Amino acid sequence: MSQHEIAVNVPQNLDPVYSNMIQIAYKEDEFTFVFLHQIPGINQARAKAIVSITPQHAKNLLAVFTKTFSDYEAKFGKIEVPQGKTQSESVTTMRGYS
Repeated sequence: MSQHEIAVNVPQNLDPVYSNMIQIAYKEDEFTFVFLHQIPGINQARAKAIVSITPQHAKNLLAVFTKTFSDYEAKFGKIEVPQGKTQSESVTTMRGYS
């Protein structure tokens, strides 16, 4: 195994979750991502997973997303936002929470 490879153990009882909305909160020492599932037509969302990471890891995550989306779009074509909907409609940001 190379220096950059790690063995990942995914427990068999770990269920995948589906999220179509995200809430992002941050403070000086962490970013918190609350992955939500909103049922269309209902003004309510259920939290499915909460993940907190350091600002440095958040910045690395952004770089990984940027590269991954570039690779994806090179292979499958540009990802289009549905007509009449902005990207920010599925993201809520809370600043300086405590």
